[in-house]
Amino acid sequence: MTFTEEHASSPSATINTASTGQTLPWWQSGRQPLVLFFATVIFAGCILSPPHLMDDVDAVQAQISRNMLRSGDWVTPHLDGVAYMEKAPLKYWLIATSFAVFGTHDWAARLPIALSVVLLCWLTARFGWWAFGSRAGLYTGLCLCTCVGLFLFTRVLIPDCILTLAIAITLFAFFKITEDQLDQTGAEQKVSRDPLLWPAIFWVGLAAGVLTKGLIGLVFPATIALAFLIATRRLFERDIWSRLKPAQGILLFLLIAAPWHIVAMIKNPPLLDFTMHSESGSYHGFFWFYFINEQVLRFLNRRYPRDYDTVPRLYFWLLHIVWLFPWSLYLPAVFRMDYRSGTRASRVRVLALCWIGVVLIFFTLSTTQEYYSLPCYPAFALLIGPAMASNQKSVRVSSRVIGVVTCVAFIAIAGILFLVRNTATPGDISSALTQNPTDYTLSLGHMNDLTINAFAYLRVPLAIAGIAFLIGACCTVRGSVTRAALGLAVMMTLFFHAARLALVAFDPYLSSGTLGDFLSKQPDGKLIVDDPYWEFSALFFYANKSGLMLNGRVNNLEYGSYAPGAPKVFIENDEFVRIWKSSELCYVAVDESKLPALKGLVGEASLHQIMESGGKFLFKNM
Repeated sequence: MTFTEEHASSPSATINTASTGQTLPWWQSGRQPLVLFFATVIFAGCILSPPHLMDDVDAVQAQISRNMLRSGDWVTPHLDGVAYMEKAPLKYWLIATSFAVFGTHDWAARLPIALSVVLLCWLTARFGWWAFGSRAGLYTGLCLCTCVGLFLFTRVLIPDCILTLAIAITLFAFFKITEDQLDQTGAEQKVSRDPLLWPAIFWVGLAAGVLTKGLIGLVFPATIALAFLIATRRLFERDIWSRLKPAQGILLFLLIAAPWHIVAMIKNPPLLDFTMHSESGSYHGFFWFYFINEQVLRFLNRRYPRDYDTVPRLYFWLLHIVWLFPWSLYLPAVFRMDYRSGTRASRVRVLALCWIGVVLIFFTLSTTQEYYSLPCYPAFALLIGPAMASNQKSVRVSSRVIGVVTCVAFIAIAGILFLVRNTATPGDISSALTQNPTDYTLSLGHMNDLTINAFAYLRVPLAIAGIAFLIGACCTVRGSVTRAALGLAVMMTLFFHAARLALVAFDPYLSSGTLGDFLSKQPDGKLIVDDPYWEFSALFFYANKSGLMLNGRVNNLEYGSYAPGAPKVFIENDEFVRIWKSSELCYVAVDESKLPALKGLVGEASLHQIMESGGKFLFKNM
């Protein structure tokens, strides 16, 4: 049996009331206030903590944005004076603008990401409401804003959620354009009175995607749209192509997306270099590094430097059960929904399938990280939400399964709390963790550092998470689908804030921001870090200083360091010894694992410790 919204087996099935004039309960209204509420509580509520930006990407993005604002150069990103030409600029512009308005604070750096996610959740819920009805729209929005992956992969300042928003806006506009002459049942209807609005949104969305993350901002939505037209046998309908306004649209796209690329090429010559290999010590300008190395060679797994790893293909696919949890357990109901009737709902499902397929297949063929599939999360939500609203038997079964899973999680947490009830917690959590540096090129590599003793530092977050899972179990074991959906949303909101508190405990381990706060209050001196920039990026941000890197000419800043006129910020051992033994006040930051080697260079007596946090040390030479 195939289920549709109009023929579901229960009064709780989705009824599309958008065109009936029926008055809806406030929680089912088109604006989805509950979705906005949960998204705001989760994502806006997390911008104030952890107290520091994390080392690596998190503080790097914020520092680049501060450098743009300070220097007035909004074209070429810089770190420590070195050109950093890997990424598109939109996220830097947004964070720099936030700094200009609110001041240079870590919460101001997080604000654009938080607002983008809230808008993404609302847009996805609105898409679901328009296509499937009010109840399905609510479930769609809740599914996206409270799934594990969206929260997890927005804890650092990566641009993928902004890219996802751009793709979602583009595809919503594209679908509105293709539906311009069709109603919900597929019959002809009156053409929109504003034929330029949705095409303009479509082309602006494409440009925003390109300025967010390069060519995939164009490739993904264009390929998804093409696949959809092929799947629905509308590829050769001239009317659709004419409604896209290609001539005006391409011009609008170029007016928005092209200027930054052109100016960046001019400012960082040579203009065009199509060399299809990369190596240490060479410099080919912006075009080669940004287009050839970062996008073409990265896709082919030949990018230099190789500072990343790739998730095994099978894990990349299967981990979506985790990233979409708890809603992924409703996926069996998706397979029984209608995809062929020609209604608006069935066509949106086809679009969602194309959306998911293009993203997952692309990264199956390329190098991939766990979070790379984030752009297809809205498509999963558009499938799961209406499937839940259909009230199939499998939906009710899935709710019971989730109830069992959450019961098990509650019992496991209770067991962990019992095991660590008498465990002492000296110092910070770093003392109870193991080190697995070979795993850190993956997004979740630090999970392998956890030990049973480390959970003693997480008693409060664990207790809150336990309460959350208990609520989820109570709401899903018995009751309606709506009760289960709202209960799961509450459960995940509490769980995410428990995770936020856990990140506060992890702050000394994941961030050198405490060292940066301390250094900002010390007498001015030369800063040296015994590592690449990324390992102490939070120190640079919170100390608001530039510095030298000892044996750190590797990975992301290596290419820019060979550009003409690049500052000499990388030093070797001999130069460090000379600087350290000079009469100038110097500070050096070092990880505990490298401390013996540093003592061997300059002698333990010349290293005066002034601060330690999370296994990271700060010394001065006098």
